[in-house]
Amino acid sequence: MASSSPINAAKDWFARMGWTPFYFQEEAWEAYEKGRCGLVNAPTGSGKTYSLLLPAILQPKLPAAGVKLIWITPIRALSKEIEQASRRAIEGLNLPWEVGVRTGDTSQAEKRRQKSSLPDILITTPESLHLLLSQKQASHLFRNLQCVVVDEWHELIGSKRAVQVELALSALKGMRPKLRVWGISATIGNMEEAMQILMGAEPVRPKPVIIRAQHEKRIEVTSILPDELEVLPWAGHLGIRLLEKVIPIIKSSGSCLIFTNTRSQAEIWYQRILDVAPELAGWLGMHHGSISRELRHWVEDALHSGDLKAVVCTSSLDLGVDFRPVETIIQIGSPKGVARFIQRAGRSGHQPGATSRIYFVPTHSLELVEAAALRSAIDSHIIEERVPYIRSFDVLIQWLVTLAVGEGFYPEVVLKQVRSTVSFSSMTDEEWLWILNFITTGGEPLGGYDEFHRVAIDADGRYFVEKRKVAMRHRLSMGTIVSEAMLQVRLLGGGFLGSIEEWFIARLKPGDVFWFAGKNLELVEVKAMTVRVRKSNSKAGIVPSWQGGRMPLSAQLGEQLRIKLGEAYIGRTDTPSVHPELVMIQPLIELQAERSVVPSERELLIEYFESEEGHHLYVYPFEGRLVHEGMAALIAYRISLFAPLTFSIAMNDYGFELLCDQPIPIQEALDSDIFTVQDLREDIQASVNETEMARRKFRDISHIAGLVFGGYPGKPMKEKHMQSNAQLFFNVFSEDEPNNILLHQAYDEVYTFQLEEARMHAAMDRIEKREIRLIHIEKPTPLAFPIMVDRLREKLTSERLEDRVKRMIEW
Repeated sequence: MASSSPINAAKDWFARMGWTPFYFQEEAWEAYEKGRCGLVNAPTGSGKTYSLLLPAILQPKLPAAGVKLIWITPIRALSKEIEQASRRAIEGLNLPWEVGVRTGDTSQAEKRRQKSSLPDILITTPESLHLLLSQKQASHLFRNLQCVVVDEWHELIGSKRAVQVELALSALKGMRPKLRVWGISATIGNMEEAMQILMGAEPVRPKPVIIRAQHEKRIEVTSILPDELEVLPWAGHLGIRLLEKVIPIIKSSGSCLIFTNTRSQAEIWYQRILDVAPELAGWLGMHHGSISRELRHWVEDALHSGDLKAVVCTSSLDLGVDFRPVETIIQIGSPKGVARFIQRAGRSGHQPGATSRIYFVPTHSLELVEAAALRSAIDSHIIEERVPYIRSFDVLIQWLVTLAVGEGFYPEVVLKQVRSTVSFSSMTDEEWLWILNFITTGGEPLGGYDEFHRVAIDADGRYFVEKRKVAMRHRLSMGTIVSEAMLQVRLLGGGFLGSIEEWFIARLKPGDVFWFAGKNLELVEVKAMTVRVRKSNSKAGIVPSWQGGRMPLSAQLGEQLRIKLGEAYIGRTDTPSVHPELVMIQPLIELQAERSVVPSERELLIEYFESEEGHHLYVYPFEGRLVHEGMAALIAYRISLFAPLTFSIAMNDYGFELLCDQPIPIQEALDSDIFTVQDLREDIQASVNETEMARRKFRDISHIAGLVFGGYPGKPMKEKHMQSNAQLFFNVFSEDEPNNILLHQAYDEVYTFQLEEARMHAAMDRIEKREIRLIHIEKPTPLAFPIMVDRLREKLTSERLEDRVKRMIEW
């Protein structure tokens, strides 16, 4: 290497590649060379990887053996890009570095080889890193580690996987006190907090830095507008009708990613595209998390090489996959968040300085307002915050058993490490002792059962796992992603297609046809945990659905949506909008104004309507489904204090409905200020079945903490058995140990993440300061109609729903 310094070497290589480094890249190179830690914040496709990879591999006097750089990625697909980028740099700089990948897709042979010796650069996931730290020789494996880079940190920060990263970093810093820690992140609303969580609760010297790219990523948003507008919209109806307009975009693009919000949508759009344009067969692929690893890898390689023209995908291709041929991005339906939309848009123009272009396909007319809101949010640099998980004791319990499975641990040493994390910096001595007792005896209620005595203590006070069965079961259960029980889908000839949730297959009988992995499949039999199928020529089939696929509207997008809806009413301003979407929906807005009012950003609209079903109350906070679920229950409870009423509740991202067979005393309730934040927690507790919600949360907590075992490979425990076991523990703890830490955690997660109490409090506080417009309507309005349809969808089949909606439109 001819250059005198790592920075000069990096610049020389860039010059040979025909690239010019951005200022943020040079800033990161200099900060790394000075021994700093920090966070690199730059748009997708701007060269974030090389801002940290190059200085890490160009450091002089590196040890001869062992892993020196760990690169943590949130998804397996991203690991492939990092591997390719690393090899490109190593070959270009003529460095003797070895690169390896360790994820759930890594072969068993490679894992065995890595068990004794890790490559110089290890690209891995949080779960796989924990598995490595559970090895008996973990400290030897990491003895020469110099740096850890956490990629796409913004994606991890709002999950328990971030807690996994915090704990792993605390242990690695214990082994290597001078370890450099860096993160890579797209923009989020709480960037400083994100860096603090990554760095830890204790001061780091020299002070960590946030290095921000000064250039902005240009994003062009183009909506696919329908020829005819639904003035009474309902969710999911419009999108597929725009397919004829989407096909030409796919054909005219050199390559295209078609993003859907759920795996079910991906299956539907893949099939419908081929139905309308069969000439795309062989040029169109599909990619989502339930498809087999081999098929996903084939799709990624084929798109990169140009063998595929388009891929229908989900968030499985959201992050970092550097497919340079991708020219066009199509988003089916609103992504419900600004950051997610920007991330997906960034898949096109995935090079420094290039413009990202994204087409927006609404699934109902009101989503056109969301398109305008997304464009305004991008222009105004409005981005969501990520709420971190704090005090996730289920993850800590799993971590301590991981350490005990490996080299074992001494409590006084690990306590200091654990408290150095932001997540557990507030943990008390009493909570720590409770956790140690829990992993060694199972705690007071379970002390009499030997299977919960997982960790032993030797004469020196070292905590370790001595039972081979405990170690094996723990390694099989590690991780914080708890999904429904999955069944393998295999063709009769033996080909593996992917995995599907048990509850969906339980609805089918042999001979039924369903769509999966881009194929129409006939169910032959379910044997053990394998679904055997054959290809079907039938044109009809059931589309699988997966739990937890729908994302709620973010607070930031909700705010922009309220603003844009107010702007959309030309009758209020007499000035046509600059957004073509808002011009398009004028008939819908005019109908809303004719039947009710179009609320401005400073107003809360409430509509009251009487039909043969009963008395309907519609409220439109535009705060997302989760907030509306809790708010609807709260408002129903407060109204019921005036009269003993029973309500049915329905909601979508824009508002909620209270339906009652008796008149609703809404004016009297408004006069008493039912939207006050006073006594909010007490009234929430009275209005929702928090115990049942906590019971459902406890299912995942008990699995992560190791109370419930998911089963062995090929023999997973059935979902109903896991659920019943978790409920049994919940009941035992509730009755015999009400101060159980995991029990309290379940309730905390209900309020923080399910009911979004903090966001509900902010919404109620905002509403208190706004004018409330109570409008008595005679017919459903464009805002009310989709909520009505969503409620009917739960009761009617899709065919009957179509007929019912047609009759409702004629009201």
